[in-house]
Amino acid sequence: MVSLSLEKGIKELVEGFIKAGCPSVRNQSIAERRQGYLDSVSLAGESEPVYQVREVEIDGSTLRIYKPSAEEKLPVTIYFHGGCFVSGGFDTHDQQLRKLANVSGAIVIAVKYRLAPEYTYPAAHDDAYNSTLIIRDHCAEWGGDPHNISLVGDSAGGHLCLVTSLRLKENSDWQPAKQILIYPMLDATASSQSYEDNGKHYIITKDTLVTGYDMYLNEVSREHPEASPLYRTDFAGLPETHILTAEFDPLVDEGELLYRKLLDAGVEAQCRRYLGVTHGFFQLSGISHAAKESIHQVATIIQMGTVPDFHCS
Repeated sequence: MVSLSLEKGIKELVEGFIKAGCPSVRNQSIAERRQGYLDSVSLAGESEPVYQVREVEIDGSTLRIYKPSAEEKLPVTIYFHGGCFVSGGFDTHDQQLRKLANVSGAIVIAVKYRLAPEYTYPAAHDDAYNSTLIIRDHCAEWGGDPHNISLVGDSAGGHLCLVTSLRLKENSDWQPAKQILIYPMLDATASSQSYEDNGKHYIITKDTLVTGYDMYLNEVSREHPEASPLYRTDFAGLPETHILTAEFDPLVDEGELLYRKLLDAGVEAQCRRYLGVTHGFFQLSGISHAAKESIHQVATIIQMGTVPDFHCS
């Protein structure tokens, strides 16, 4: 049964999904799946004007840069979009990235990464990591501060945030100032209880998430440390980390377990669970109060660093 404690706008979406028989993405082509994501963009609300928006291609990376003002040495936010490794892109996330740039006052740089099934592991991971290095080298040219870079991502993008930070820790001489993981995909084995509790009725289902892993990981073990980073033991030394979870998300348990593991590893970490919402709510600011609040929360973290009293219970 669907919970009665969903936000009104999201509850209407969930009821419509259930009335339609909870259709599975397994019955969709990849083109239909990607188009369905694009068709949901209207739920993000109006598209705000931003001082400057442009796309650049540099050293093999394709980036969309949102600059909120003419000022220089602005904080830099590198954003990895969600879409279960198989869909999403600049157009699915444009509205909220415009809002995030305007509210935070930071340059927001969205990364285009290769998608499955056309490209499998480690394509998206490599694109995220290489783009991060490129952005650090060039962001001063675009008005950004290379010493104040945050990594942010939702869903599959949250996964890419975490693995990029782990790669930087291992292979580079710098780390981002902070990372913000919005309902991240962390466990390709899909073994948490919340997959069973929330995995059928709340639109982004267990099938949606698992089939994304299946297409992207292909023959890679689901226990591989870059497939299921939740189970890694090398979190010590990661940057300040903020995690946002959603009450009715198949991923809520793993996001909050990561929070506790980070604390155990001595990482400065905070976590906030948004109640009454489902996976993907960050992109629903046209219908969701929690979505609007979450954009402001992420913007505040980018501006100020730590935000008190957002620990998961």
